[in-house]
Amino acid sequence: MKNEKYWDNIFIEIQRALKANNSPVPAVSVIAYEKKDPFFVLISTIISLRTKDNVTLNSSRKLLSKFPNPLLMSQASPKEIEQLIYPAGFYKTKAKNIKQIAQILISKYGGNVPNNAKSLMELPGVGIKTANLTLNLGFQIDAICVDCHVHQISNRLGWINTSTPEESVVELEKIMPKRFWIPLNELLVTFGQNICTSVSPHCTICPLNEICPKLEVKTSR
Repeated sequence: MKNEKYWDNIFIEIQRALKANNSPVPAVSVIAYEKKDPFFVLISTIISLRTKDNVTLNSSRKLLSKFPNPLLMSQASPKEIEQLIYPAGFYKTKAKNIKQIAQILISKYGGNVPNNAKSLMELPGVGIKTANLTLNLGFQIDAICVDCHVHQISNRLGWINTSTPEESVVELEKIMPKRFWIPLNELLVTFGQNICTSVSPHCTICPLNEICPKLEVKTSR
Protein backbone atom coordinates (compact mmCIF):
# COMPACT_ATOMS: atom_id res chain seq x y z
CA MET A 1 0.00 0.00 0.00
CA LYS A 2 1.50 3.32 -1.09
CA ASN A 3 1.63 5.99 1.62
CA GLU A 4 0.78 9.68 1.36
CA LYS A 5 4.42 10.64 0.88
CA TYR A 6 4.52 8.51 -2.27
CA TRP A 7 1.49 10.31 -3.72
CA ASP A 8 2.86 13.72 -2.70
CA ASN A 9 6.09 12.98 -4.54
CA ILE A 10 4.26 11.70 -7.63
CA PHE A 11 2.09 14.80 -7.85
CA ILE A 12 5.00 17.18 -7.25
CA GLU A 13 7.20 15.54 -9.87
CA ILE A 14 4.50 15.47 -12.53
CA GLN A 15 3.51 19.08 -11.82
CA ARG A 16 7.15 20.16 -12.10
CA ALA A 17 7.54 18.39 -15.45
CA LEU A 18 4.34 19.86 -16.83
CA LYS A 19 5.40 23.35 -15.82
CA ALA A 20 8.81 22.88 -17.46
CA ASN A 21 7.04 21.67 -20.59
CA ASN A 22 4.60 24.63 -20.57
CA SER A 23 1.72 22.20 -20.72
CA PRO A 24 -1.75 23.83 -20.81
CA VAL A 25 -4.46 22.58 -18.45
CA PRO A 26 -7.53 20.82 -19.89
CA ALA A 27 -10.32 22.94 -21.37
CA VAL A 28 -12.91 22.01 -18.73
CA SER A 29 -10.52 23.14 -15.99
CA VAL A 30 -10.08 26.47 -17.79
CA ILE A 31 -13.86 26.92 -17.92
CA ALA A 32 -14.15 25.98 -14.23
CA TYR A 33 -11.49 28.53 -13.25
CA GLU A 34 -13.06 31.26 -15.37
CA LYS A 35 -16.54 30.77 -13.94
CA LYS A 36 -16.89 28.85 -10.70
CA ASP A 37 -20.29 27.48 -11.63
CA PRO A 38 -21.36 23.79 -11.59
CA PHE A 39 -23.59 24.41 -14.63
CA PHE A 40 -20.61 25.62 -16.66
CA VAL A 41 -18.58 22.58 -15.58
CA LEU A 42 -21.40 20.16 -16.41
CA ILE A 43 -22.08 21.59 -19.87
CA SER A 44 -18.42 21.98 -20.86
CA THR A 45 -17.71 18.41 -19.74
CA ILE A 46 -20.53 17.12 -21.95
CA ILE A 47 -19.11 19.10 -24.88
CA SER A 48 -15.61 17.73 -24.18
CA LEU A 49 -16.52 14.09 -24.76
CA ARG A 50 -14.76 12.81 -27.91
CA THR A 51 -13.70 16.38 -28.68
CA LYS A 52 -10.30 18.09 -28.85
CA ASP A 53 -9.52 20.59 -26.12
CA ASN A 54 -9.33 23.68 -28.34
CA VAL A 55 -12.77 22.89 -29.77
CA THR A 56 -14.18 22.21 -26.29
CA LEU A 57 -12.90 25.55 -25.02
CA ASN A 58 -14.21 27.59 -27.96
CA SER A 59 -17.56 25.77 -28.12
CA SER A 60 -18.14 26.02 -24.37
CA ARG A 61 -17.36 29.72 -24.28
CA LYS A 62 -19.65 30.47 -27.23
CA LEU A 63 -22.56 28.48 -25.86
CA LEU A 64 -22.30 29.54 -22.24
CA SER A 65 -21.77 33.21 -23.03
CA LYS A 66 -25.16 33.20 -24.80
CA PHE A 67 -26.99 30.81 -22.46
CA PRO A 68 -25.22 31.07 -19.08
CA ASN A 69 -27.86 29.38 -16.92
CA PRO A 70 -30.37 26.53 -17.12
CA LEU A 71 -33.36 28.82 -17.69
CA LEU A 72 -31.88 30.50 -20.75
CA MET A 73 -30.46 27.20 -22.03
CA SER A 74 -33.86 25.53 -21.70
CA GLN A 75 -35.32 28.22 -23.97
CA ALA A 76 -32.71 27.71 -26.69
CA SER A 77 -33.55 25.55 -29.68
CA PRO A 78 -31.45 22.44 -30.33
CA LYS A 79 -30.42 24.07 -33.64
CA GLU A 80 -29.05 27.13 -31.84
CA ILE A 81 -27.07 24.91 -29.47
CA GLU A 82 -25.80 22.79 -32.37
CA GLN A 83 -24.52 25.86 -34.21
CA LEU A 84 -22.74 27.20 -31.14
CA ILE A 85 -20.96 23.96 -30.19
CA TYR A 86 -20.07 22.80 -33.72
CA PRO A 87 -17.59 21.17 -34.58
CA ALA A 88 -17.64 19.31 -31.24
CA GLY A 89 -17.96 15.56 -31.71
CA PHE A 90 -21.55 14.27 -31.87
CA TYR A 91 -22.73 17.89 -31.64
CA LYS A 92 -26.33 17.10 -32.61
CA THR A 93 -26.75 14.51 -29.87
CA LYS A 94 -24.99 16.76 -27.36
CA ALA A 95 -27.23 19.70 -28.29
CA LYS A 96 -30.34 17.60 -27.70
CA ASN A 97 -29.00 16.36 -24.35
CA ILE A 98 -27.91 19.83 -23.21
CA LYS A 99 -31.38 21.27 -23.83
CA GLN A 100 -33.03 18.35 -22.03
CA ILE A 101 -30.64 18.70 -19.11
CA ALA A 102 -31.47 22.40 -18.78
CA GLN A 103 -35.19 21.60 -18.81
CA ILE A 104 -34.77 18.93 -16.13
CA LEU A 105 -32.69 21.25 -13.95
CA ILE A 106 -35.51 23.82 -14.11
CA SER A 107 -38.39 21.40 -13.55
CA LYS A 108 -36.82 19.06 -10.99
CA TYR A 109 -34.01 20.94 -9.24
CA GLY A 110 -35.13 24.57 -9.18
CA GLY A 111 -32.53 25.57 -11.76
CA ASN A 112 -29.64 24.13 -9.76
CA VAL A 113 -27.20 21.36 -10.68
CA PRO A 114 -27.56 18.43 -8.24
CA ASN A 115 -24.50 17.75 -6.11
CA ASN A 116 -24.55 13.96 -6.06
CA ALA A 117 -23.46 11.38 -8.62
CA LYS A 118 -26.74 9.44 -8.65
CA SER A 119 -28.85 12.45 -9.63
CA LEU A 120 -26.27 13.67 -12.13
CA MET A 121 -26.13 10.31 -13.89
CA GLU A 122 -29.90 10.37 -14.35
CA LEU A 123 -29.44 13.36 -16.68
CA PRO A 124 -29.26 12.61 -20.45
CA GLY A 125 -25.75 11.85 -21.68
CA VAL A 126 -24.17 12.00 -18.21
CA GLY A 127 -22.00 9.08 -17.11
CA ILE A 128 -19.72 8.58 -14.13
CA LYS A 129 -16.88 10.59 -15.68
CA THR A 130 -19.04 13.67 -16.30
CA ALA A 131 -20.75 13.31 -12.93
CA ASN A 132 -17.51 13.09 -10.96
CA LEU A 133 -15.83 15.94 -12.83
CA THR A 134 -18.88 18.12 -12.14
CA LEU A 135 -18.69 17.19 -8.46
CA ASN A 136 -14.99 17.91 -8.05
CA LEU A 137 -14.62 21.01 -10.24
CA GLY A 138 -18.12 22.38 -9.74
CA PHE A 139 -18.66 21.67 -6.06
CA GLN A 140 -15.20 20.78 -4.71
CA ILE A 141 -16.61 17.43 -3.61
CA ASP A 142 -14.08 14.59 -3.41
CA ALA A 143 -14.60 12.39 -6.46
CA ILE A 144 -12.23 10.58 -8.81
CA CYS A 145 -12.89 11.39 -12.45
CA VAL A 146 -11.42 8.74 -14.76
CA ASP A 147 -11.16 9.43 -18.48
CA CYS A 148 -8.97 7.59 -21.00
CA HIS A 149 -5.79 9.33 -19.78
CA VAL A 150 -6.36 8.60 -16.09
CA HIS A 151 -7.32 5.01 -16.87
CA GLN A 152 -4.33 4.33 -19.11
CA ILE A 153 -1.68 6.08 -17.01
CA SER A 154 -2.87 4.51 -13.74
CA ASN A 155 -2.57 1.08 -15.34
CA ARG A 156 0.69 1.92 -17.12
CA LEU A 157 2.28 2.88 -13.82
CA GLY A 158 1.02 -0.31 -12.19
CA TRP A 159 -1.14 1.47 -9.61
CA ILE A 160 -4.12 -0.63 -10.64
CA ASN A 161 -4.96 -3.44 -13.05
CA THR A 162 -8.33 -2.70 -14.64
CA SER A 163 -10.11 -3.07 -17.98
CA THR A 164 -12.47 -0.09 -17.92
CA PRO A 165 -12.55 3.47 -16.56
CA GLU A 166 -15.47 2.48 -14.34
CA GLU A 167 -13.36 -0.24 -12.71
CA SER A 168 -10.50 2.24 -12.38
CA VAL A 169 -12.65 4.63 -10.31
CA VAL A 170 -13.35 1.87 -7.79
CA GLU A 171 -9.73 0.69 -7.57
CA LEU A 172 -8.21 4.16 -7.34
CA GLU A 173 -10.58 5.04 -4.51
CA LYS A 174 -9.13 2.08 -2.59
CA ILE A 175 -5.47 3.14 -2.87
CA MET A 176 -5.45 6.94 -3.13
CA PRO A 177 -5.99 9.28 -0.15
CA LYS A 178 -9.02 11.53 -0.62
CA ARG A 179 -7.06 14.76 -0.78
CA PHE A 180 -5.69 13.64 -4.16
CA TRP A 181 -9.05 12.73 -5.69
CA ILE A 182 -9.96 16.18 -7.02
CA PRO A 183 -6.61 17.16 -8.58
CA LEU A 184 -5.98 13.69 -10.06
CA ASN A 185 -7.97 14.18 -13.26
CA GLU A 186 -6.47 17.52 -14.25
CA LEU A 187 -2.98 16.28 -13.43
CA LEU A 188 -3.14 13.05 -15.43
CA VAL A 189 -5.13 14.48 -18.33
CA THR A 190 -2.50 17.20 -18.78
CA PHE A 191 0.25 14.60 -18.30
CA GLY A 192 -1.39 12.28 -20.84
CA GLN A 193 -1.89 15.00 -23.42
CA ASN A 194 1.66 16.30 -23.24
CA ILE A 195 4.13 13.72 -21.86
CA CYS A 196 2.65 10.30 -21.07
CA THR A 197 0.82 10.09 -24.40
CA SER A 198 -1.24 7.04 -25.32
CA VAL A 199 1.03 6.19 -28.27
CA SER A 200 4.81 6.46 -27.95
CA PRO A 201 5.01 8.39 -24.65
CA HIS A 202 7.85 10.87 -24.07
CA CYS A 203 9.63 8.72 -21.49
CA THR A 204 12.94 10.59 -21.87
CA ILE A 205 11.45 13.74 -20.32
CA CYS A 206 9.14 11.95 -17.87
CA PRO A 207 10.01 12.45 -14.18
CA LEU A 208 8.71 8.93 -13.43
CA ASN A 209 10.84 7.22 -16.07
CA GLU A 210 13.03 5.38 -13.56
CA ILE A 211 10.19 3.96 -11.50
CA CYS A 212 7.58 3.35 -14.21
CA PRO A 213 7.13 -0.29 -15.28
CA LYS A 214 5.78 1.00 -18.64
CA LEU A 215 3.09 -1.67 -18.76
CA GLU A 216 1.66 -2.12 -22.27
CA VAL A 217 4.05 0.49 -23.70
CA LYS A 218 5.21 -0.74 -27.12
CA THR A 219 7.37 2.20 -28.19
CA SER A 220 8.51 5.39 -26.48
CA ARG A 221 10.47 8.55 -27.16
